[in-house]
Amino acid sequence: MATDVCAVCGNPLAARAGRTGRGSVYCSAACRQKAYRERRQPQGLTVQGLIDDIGRQVGRLVPQPADALYATVSELSASVARLRRVARTARDTTRDAGNSVTAADVTQLAGPAPGTHLTETDFAALTEQYRREIQVHCYRMTGSYDEAEDLVQETFLRAWRARDGFQGRASARTWLYRIATNTSLDLLRRTARRPQRYEPVPGMNHGDGEPPARITWLQPYPDDEMPLTEEREQPESAAVSRETLELVLLAAIQYLPPRQRAALVLRDALGLSAAETAEALSTSVASVNSALQRARPALREHLPRERSDWRATVPTEGQQAVLERYMAAVGRLDFAAMAELLTEDVTLTMPPNPFWFTGRDALIDFVRGSLDPGSPMFLGHWRSLPTRANGQLAVAHYVRRPGTGVHRAQVLDVLRFGDRGHGERIAEITSFEPHLFPAFGLPLRL
Repeated sequence: MATDVCAVCGNPLAARAGRTGRGSVYCSAACRQKAYRERRQPQGLTVQGLIDDIGRQVGRLVPQPADALYATVSELSASVARLRRVARTARDTTRDAGNSVTAADVTQLAGPAPGTHLTETDFAALTEQYRREIQVHCYRMTGSYDEAEDLVQETFLRAWRARDGFQGRASARTWLYRIATNTSLDLLRRTARRPQRYEPVPGMNHGDGEPPARITWLQPYPDDEMPLTEEREQPESAAVSRETLELVLLAAIQYLPPRQRAALVLRDALGLSAAETAEALSTSVASVNSALQRARPALREHLPRERSDWRATVPTEGQQAVLERYMAAVGRLDFAAMAELLTEDVTLTMPPNPFWFTGRDALIDFVRGSLDPGSPMFLGHWRSLPTRANGQLAVAHYVRRPGTGVHRAQVLDVLRFGDRGHGERIAEITSFEPHLFPAFGLPLRL
């Protein structure tokens, strides 16, 4: 039966006279996002339930066939890892030694509410349901995977200390987002860091382009850790999750002052209403709108050409083929093949290191030193594995040094492809140090 009011807020829907196709049941993207979040609300995770699930999975273990054994062990491993995180949170909530990530607690909640009694394990089970999305939120705020992990733990500890102040007027999810936002703001206020420009390194050919932005704390985020994976249920919501984690956007967000950044992330990435955002930031709707009016144009100034909005950039089959050719060229130490896959104005940066290159010739000159067997700086023979980071194609490189038989983790390259006619050439490579390989499910040795 057709309806002429929004299924979430009850406001009138736009008139459809003379229009064809399926009508929307929501009046705005914000209401669509809110309905999606409510459908995705976790269903009563408990510690005993996790233990029971693990018991059932153990009971299904059989040595043959091999595919069934692998599938059951993988499921069991994921359940045990989840239970371990719950146990860790429960343990940490009993240790309030004051060792916070942030110096001062600005998270002010309402006064104590009688009748709110949560055990450590109950609380841990509650927070585990929201861990992934809270970690993604902290990552959007800071641009650092390592800091996001720390901030999640700090958020849960603050929530535990303030549990008597949770009156239940808002959902646990909204409550945790508010604490996570303020916890992230505390860190940003204390560090007061801003992106800089790379400077020339003596004796190094950087190319003819302008020095790119240097964001020493920027790190990649594993696609497998993103909370929205059921794309068939709500494709637009999954796309928002990925496109608002793209590295080029994360880098642009780092230029915004903390409260503008928080307003932008809460409104445009999470789809919260202006009123919900104002409540999370303990401010007024007018202040939120004012912050957004300044943040959105500032963000566009720091995005690459032709990237004026937060549109999705889903990798194409052609780009996947380029990735395969890129890995093969590195494995063969084939500089000509590598050069063919790059745009003429390709950029390479290596946070937190000071090395940077603009232009295909400068980039090839740099890698030639470590990939050419005739060079005194030759590192060894390379082997690569494909992965995904920030919704983008990425590749993990391993090096077997001369005289050894083991490939060791060397660098993680996140790739951005060109626009307009260059969509199947690599326009930007952001190279990261290998300590994050385990977060991507990658071994440190092959």
